[in-house]
Amino acid sequence: MSFTAVATLSDLDDGPLGIEVDHPTEGALPVVLVKSPDGDVHAMFDECSHAHVKLSEGDFDEATCSLECYLHGSHFDVRTGAALNPPAIQPVPVYPVRVEDDQILVDVENPLKEN
Repeated sequence: MSFTAVATLSDLDDGPLGIEVDHPTEGALPVVLVKSPDGDVHAMFDECSHAHVKLSEGDFDEATCSLECYLHGSHFDVRTGAALNPPAIQPVPVYPVRVEDDQILVDVENPLKEN
């Protein structure tokens, strides 16, 4: 696995954070980082599978641990990438995350499989 340092935990204090992470063959990938209420950090592709807008610009729903696409209201589970309601029906990739000290590291080369 190829983990890359992308942010610090304090960067997530104000909610979801949209960033770009370099992928060796695909270039810069848009990624959204989210800290869930239990303190876990999650990373997923920062684009709605239905409308192709940034999920980082939507609201985080702590009850469902999901990000809402601001355009049409679809929610995506930040743990699995699953689309939770229409109009989106396709999941978005989620990526492995490690936290070392205050640093958040993400591996965009090895997306996790949807649960």
